[in-house]
Amino acid sequence: MPPKIKPFGSWKSPIQAASLVQNTLRLGQLQVVSGRILWTEGRPAEKGRTALMEWLPDRGVRELITEQDVRTRAHEYGGGAFCGSQERIVFANNADQQLYELSGTQSVRQLTNHEHFRYADAILDEQRQQVFVVGEDHSDADNVENMLLRIPLQGTGQQVVIAAGHDFYSNPQLGPDGRQLLFLTWDHPDMPWDATCLWLGTLDGIGNIAELTKIAGTGEQSIFQPLWTPQGDVVFVSDQNGWWNLYRYSQGKINCLLPLKAEFGLPQWVFGMSTYAVLEDGSILASYRNQSGSHLIELNPDLGVYQELSLPFTDIDQLHAAGDQIVLIGKTTTSGTALVSINRVSQALQVIRKASEFELKPQYISKPELIAFESQPGEPSYGWFYPPRNPDFLNPKGELPPLVVISHGGPTAYSSGVFNLTIQYWTSRGFAIVDVNYSGSTSFGRAYRQRLNGNWGVRDVADCAQAAQYLAQQKRVDPDRLIIKGGSAGGYTTLAALTFTDVFKAGASYYGIGDLELLARDTHKFESRYLDRLVGSYPQDKKLYQERSPIHFTDQLTCPVIFLQGLDDPVVPPNQAETMVAALRQKGLPVAYVPFQGEAHGFRQATTIIKAIESEFYFYCRIFSIQPADELEEIEIFNL
Repeated sequence: MPPKIKPFGSWKSPIQAASLVQNTLRLGQLQVVSGRILWTEGRPAEKGRTALMEWLPDRGVRELITEQDVRTRAHEYGGGAFCGSQERIVFANNADQQLYELSGTQSVRQLTNHEHFRYADAILDEQRQQVFVVGEDHSDADNVENMLLRIPLQGTGQQVVIAAGHDFYSNPQLGPDGRQLLFLTWDHPDMPWDATCLWLGTLDGIGNIAELTKIAGTGEQSIFQPLWTPQGDVVFVSDQNGWWNLYRYSQGKINCLLPLKAEFGLPQWVFGMSTYAVLEDGSILASYRNQSGSHLIELNPDLGVYQELSLPFTDIDQLHAAGDQIVLIGKTTTSGTALVSINRVSQALQVIRKASEFELKPQYISKPELIAFESQPGEPSYGWFYPPRNPDFLNPKGELPPLVVISHGGPTAYSSGVFNLTIQYWTSRGFAIVDVNYSGSTSFGRAYRQRLNGNWGVRDVADCAQAAQYLAQQKRVDPDRLIIKGGSAGGYTTLAALTFTDVFKAGASYYGIGDLELLARDTHKFESRYLDRLVGSYPQDKKLYQERSPIHFTDQLTCPVIFLQGLDDPVVPPNQAETMVAALRQKGLPVAYVPFQGEAHGFRQATTIIKAIESEFYFYCRIFSIQPADELEEIEIFNL
């Protein structure tokens, strides 16, 4: 049939809101041990429960524990919820935040019983029959303490502090001979992508630290993912040259293994991140990112030469290896996320687990186009543009599509231009999307990240506004239907852009920040000093916080906004959204508020995800007089 002529936004899409969660998984932490692949997968259909999974060549995929929710809330964002060997798995249970052991007989035994503790980033010490783990003590909610612990596998929940005094700890790594322990620390006001220290501890017979040496971390440099080589050297990622590159510590000396204007590291929002692996022969398999996406290389560290492995993925996460087996989570521009195993020699690829069984026909897929633009002279910023695409429809002659600008979270996150079914939900209905890597984003070097220091709410806003104006000037989108949306830190950028510019005509804030002072006073330990660099010291710079907070300038906000908020959010409490909603209602602007019981920071439940995107679509349809092809549940829009 020939395509029908219908206005942008009114196209009937093969993607429904339920498609975003139907048989959909969130592939998370990954580990490979002698051919045994272990990973976690979040399940929206099970109220966001995180399952612990295993794959073996002769058994295939199976769930190891059918009841527990394998998730830690350390740092609130978690990650690093399990570690495994051939003999056992140690994992954190979300219900009580305690550690449990799953033995080879499939029996589960509780290891810890400390009510106010949370645990993450555990590693097994089979020789001493114990685990080393990051502990987070919440006994005093106003003075949370972090430390390194050792916990015997046999005993009655005993735990021993082996390192304390720093604000944060991560990445314990036991040396090949079991006599030394690596770990990272950082202290307020730094975040781990600002400044970290790498420590080498010499252990005594029972696993306490007898001697401690700082290997790296003098001055401002971010260190990421230290690992041992089989030869007893230390490999780590540092951005001391302006880019997260690979370094080696050997015989008391440090050298950069491969200087590249590329990023081998990531912002350590969660535990358990992995971008490279050291093989038995000392060579290194590593993934790096630049503005074009992810690349996988094999590096000879002695010669400083490498070869790139040809793979279909434009984004690589959770890279691990053992022998000739490479395991990673990969994404492309045309297909969804998948956990794959790759033979290092033949490069034969086997898909172990797909994040979604939903298949979108190629003719419906909007492919990303990298765009560059300047909001300040000589400093380009980047984004991925997705034009509307649906072969069943044509737009009326002369009509331009509405544009949704996505301001990602973090604000250190990175938009990679990979296939994203949520983006395709919009483009297949006739919306254009631009996913902006504004100043402060990762994968463009330390200087690019630091553009946002002191400028949060300024440079990010300018970049998002300029991306929209750039596309409007090219006559690729409708300048009268420019929308901005974002979650968390991206929600703040959204609200600031709506308040302090006149570029956008509507917006959607997902658990976004309206009042920076509230965030500075009422958030968890991990982020409690984050704004020192992004904005200024509080309360010394209170005036600046007020000047950057949209809540104080609702008189400048002249367009409709929808707020979507989890009521159990410890990172951005609901009072942020509720205060903004009340102000907009009083002003008489169209505003909608959609709260979700049982949701925290980032939506996990299937019903929430469906309700949120349908509410957002309904809101745009009402604001811009779009007749949707979908039957959408009405939501209350005040002042409309």
